[in-house]
Amino acid sequence: MPIKILLVDDSASDRLIIKNLLSEYEVLTACDGLEAMRILNEHEGINLLILDLNMPNMNGFEVLEAIKKDERFSKLRTIILTVYDELDNEIRGLKLGAVDYIRKPIQMDSLKARIDVHIRLLRAEYALQQQLEEKTFTFDLIFNQAPIGIAIVYGSAHSDKPVVIVNPLFEKIVGMTREELMQVGWDKITHPDDLEEDLKNFKRLQSGEINMYSMDKRYIKPDGSIVWVHMIVAPLNFLDDRHFNHICLVQDITERKVVKEALHESERSKSVFLSHLPGLAYRCNYDREWTMQYVSNGCYNLTGYPPESLLYNRDLSYNDIISPEYRETLWEKWKHILAEKKPFKHEYEIITATGEKKWVLEMGQGVYNEKGEVEALEGIVLDISDRKAFEDALKYSNEHDVSTGLYNREYLVSLLEKDIKLKKNVKKALIGINLSAAQILTTKYGFPYTLNLIKKVAEALNRLCTDNRLLFHVREYRFVFYVVNYKDKNELVDFSNDIIKTLETLFVTDRISGGIGILEIGPDQVDIDLLLRRLLIASERSISLDGKNYVICFYDEVLEALVNRERDIEEALNRIAADEKTDDELFLQFQPILDIKTNKIRGFEALARLRTEKFGLVPPLEFIQIAEKTKLILPIVEKVIIKAFQFLNSMKERGYDEVGVSINISAIQLLNPGFTDRLFEIINDMRINPRNVCIEITESIFTSDFDKVNNIIKKLKNAGLHIAIDDFGTGYSSLSRVNELSVNCIKIDKYFIDSLLHTDLNEAITSDIVSMAHKLGHCTIAEGVECENQLEYLKRHDCDKVQGYFISRPLLEDDAIKFLERHSGGIL
Repeated sequence: MPIKILLVDDSASDRLIIKNLLSEYEVLTACDGLEAMRILNEHEGINLLILDLNMPNMNGFEVLEAIKKDERFSKLRTIILTVYDELDNEIRGLKLGAVDYIRKPIQMDSLKARIDVHIRLLRAEYALQQQLEEKTFTFDLIFNQAPIGIAIVYGSAHSDKPVVIVNPLFEKIVGMTREELMQVGWDKITHPDDLEEDLKNFKRLQSGEINMYSMDKRYIKPDGSIVWVHMIVAPLNFLDDRHFNHICLVQDITERKVVKEALHESERSKSVFLSHLPGLAYRCNYDREWTMQYVSNGCYNLTGYPPESLLYNRDLSYNDIISPEYRETLWEKWKHILAEKKPFKHEYEIITATGEKKWVLEMGQGVYNEKGEVEALEGIVLDISDRKAFEDALKYSNEHDVSTGLYNREYLVSLLEKDIKLKKNVKKALIGINLSAAQILTTKYGFPYTLNLIKKVAEALNRLCTDNRLLFHVREYRFVFYVVNYKDKNELVDFSNDIIKTLETLFVTDRISGGIGILEIGPDQVDIDLLLRRLLIASERSISLDGKNYVICFYDEVLEALVNRERDIEEALNRIAADEKTDDELFLQFQPILDIKTNKIRGFEALARLRTEKFGLVPPLEFIQIAEKTKLILPIVEKVIIKAFQFLNSMKERGYDEVGVSINISAIQLLNPGFTDRLFEIINDMRINPRNVCIEITESIFTSDFDKVNNIIKKLKNAGLHIAIDDFGTGYSSLSRVNELSVNCIKIDKYFIDSLLHTDLNEAITSDIVSMAHKLGHCTIAEGVECENQLEYLKRHDCDKVQGYFISRPLLEDDAIKFLERHSGGIL
């Protein structure tokens, strides 16, 4: 080690002699105490101080006092040069460390010997220090880098202020520094549930009853989280007089505890799951018998056999329980799944110990060895009998009509979709039976009567079903036969005639007819909705051909053309309703209504007309029927009302403010919830006198909801509008029923007016209708008057008003006003 000496002496010659004497060492010199202190502060590593006590400025005593107070010089060795023997006690009183002294005059040999001794001691101390530092370094290295938490405690571990040494890992585990730990105390960081056991063990350790103890315990970290540790506590014996010392080793086992707890919870959950499993869990061999290695207790509830009876096929194999028709399918299914190493899932039936059949769902997977070979199968078998029963009930409900028990429309659609794809080369046809006329019976006898009749129809028609004929109840009054593998059209006609005979027998007393439509399904026809729509068209066409008898109507090219025409007219009406720019036109014609008694025109009937770009003028009966069917009648009639009111205003401007206009309103329009409010709104906006407006409704409208309709027309009548029943005598009402209606007028249908031309006038009932209407307080208007004889008859029998070609054809607005102007003084 390097030796550095500071020589302090006020004698320059002595300093030189001593320095030369010590030439082998590094020697620094100072002439007084002040210079000595400066050198001591500026130079590090001075090992030996040779100090003369008797010096100017700052004497040796003062230097020694300063050195004593500075911790840096605690290991500095000192040789004092003095001429006084009596100073020994005073020097010792300073209580310095390694101090030696030599009396002056100095004997150089003696000084050299003393210095050599001190230097040998310095070198011995240095060597010892090096050894201690190496040991301390090794201990610190192990202590600080140990993969386990270490705490060394001096004194009682549960005293208020124990002395604690902890390594970094221990601080990390408990989440506290050494200072924080000493301030808080061990008992505060120990979980309350573990504290009692910990204290008990520690007391036994203190008393010498045990040599050490270990336990799993929990520490509570400052953030409130819990850390599990495995703790070992053992005593430490030191050479000092401390009361009790011990070392504590802790290992963080939180993750292990979590895994253990999760495993425990998993085992518990598995136990609970298996005990409540509606079936069984298994492990079995991959063989034809499904030899069971393990079967859960749920086996008994599912199969009626105890689990042990299936283990290793003791009494029977699981294959014996599987219903025979599923055994081969199940084997092939597993074979395929295992080849692809996929999960298994399959439904099949088993036979229980009591002979009962149960539906089960098996879910499982293969267990493979390192070579990829199947070692076993594992899975569960669940009882799904209740679900299957529900599914069957739901399937039946989805596929069958509730009222008749027949297949419904949804099932027909699904069957057609499947057959069109899979049976392309098989002849297929639909026969539609349209019994919409049966609605009349509901009006007469009530819905239960009609429903019972429809059920009888279903039972009777169902008897005509065969393997290639299925019957469907697709709507309230409509049935469909789906026929496959028939020979030709003649077979379809013959079968349809059998249907007609059956229906005629059922309706012999009710005298209800219907339509029979037939649609052959071509190989390229895949639009099911279009097929069913065409079938409906064919059956409705059948009804229109002969309203009294059943007629068979095939859907063909002619009917196709009618359908296309209907579609084109519907599109034209859509454009008009949407106010699109189009060459299609909705306009009105006005037919004059003559007051017979005054011989003056008292009103006009507004008649809607449609002219399309493709068809030109379309007959009203045709386009109105289409409008009603598509609900386009609602916007169309509103446009008719507005045009009719414009005509009223045009007449009013010319002074004809007593002349009214009649507007035909359909049942759909009248029963529309917003109709009356919208009508009143238009009347107010266009400043129309309600008394100049007559609403014409057909008597058939009252079959919808008599009371509701009557309340609506009362509201209209109370607002000042006139109400007329159009086409009276051809519908379903009687004069006695008319008496209950809030109407002003009855329009006698053209049928009764035409009868005046070829019937003995004395036998004609037209006069009776007029007479009875008057007795009920209603005025009468005769429609379709085309000749003078009819007019004269009506005059004689006091009919109030007439309209028809004899008076005038329907006229455009300008022509109607001109007609009114020409005949302002009278028409006849």
